Amino acid sequence: MVRVTPIRPLAALLSLGLLAAACSSDDESPRPTGSSGNASGMVAVAASVDLYTGDPQRVDLGLFMPDNSFVSFGTVDVSFSLVGDAAQASVQPGPRAAAVFVPTYGMPNERSSRPVVTQPDEGRGVYEATDVVFDTAGVWVAEVTADVRGLGPQTAQASFAVQEHPSLPAPGDRAQPTENLTVHSKGVPLAAIDSRAATKGTIPDPALHEWTIARAIAEGRPALVVFATPLFCETRFCGPVTDMVEDLSHRYDDRAVFIHIEIWKDFENQVLNRAALDWLQMPNGDLTEPWLFLIGADGTIVDRWSSMWSEREVQTELEALPPMKR
Repeated sequence: MVRVTPIRPLAALLSLGLLAAACSSDDESPRPTGSSGNASGMVAVAASVDLYTGDPQRVDLGLFMPDNSFVSFGTVDVSFSLVGDAAQASVQPGPRAAAVFVPTYGMPNERSSRPVVTQPDEGRGVYEATDVVFDTAGVWVAEVTADVRGLGPQTAQASFAVQEHPSLPAPGDRAQPTENLTVHSKGVPLAAIDSRAATKGTIPDPALHEWTIARAIAEGRPALVVFATPLFCETRFCGPVTDMVEDLSHRYDDRAVFIHIEIWKDFENQVLNRAALDWLQMPNGDLTEPWLFLIGADGTIVDRWSSMWSEREVQTELEALPPMKR
């Protein structure tokens, strides 16, 4: 059996607006590290992990207020800076970007044209900066400026690490031919295939559990693969992103096969699925989720998304794929 290692959710905002390992398998209390705000109170949290140098990437940032409300909707400005070491005692300016709000699947997206303070059930999501290129590994800081309705300009900073190379499978890599659990797997509980079966008694999205990654690669079929634990993720993001993939599967079943890989084989005894470990375990032993991977017909990873993702972005990439042969 594969015993648990700490699970760190990429969607770093809880409904209480705290940075925490909400899906964590350990008993540590939430720690507000990697986030900071100004006197006005707005706090920024870096929700992306496994950032690396050289390639354009998405950087997700959560914004919230001390009273547990969120900053949501509209667009914010982000400037990135590399923090020098003690000897340098300097900050080197880096790229700048506009970050657009990406709501949790099922929530409204056009409620406000500018950032506004919301309650968690009104505007849960992250701000996404796209095509950000980091030229140097090290500790970076994102300074966020938001013109919040009713509050005016607000600023906050969030720090995060950038490595020379990705630790997890990345665009351009060959996908692992994983034999993930499916509805055809024998001798495993249904909850190991989809955690929601633990309470529902059935797998709610059986169409996402028909294929293995290995079979898709062998048959030359593109695959959209979501790694998430819908039942046990306290951020409330894992269920919605899985629902999004299921919805896309109904509309784009001629472009790719769609796969959901559950994180937990046995949550009660803290046993992880082998497929989740093979794809998502970091060198330090942590496992991060949720993740979404688009694998091309040639078995190469085309794109990946962490934390949260825009349905429109994923839909655009699926539409760019040629129809599959039946």
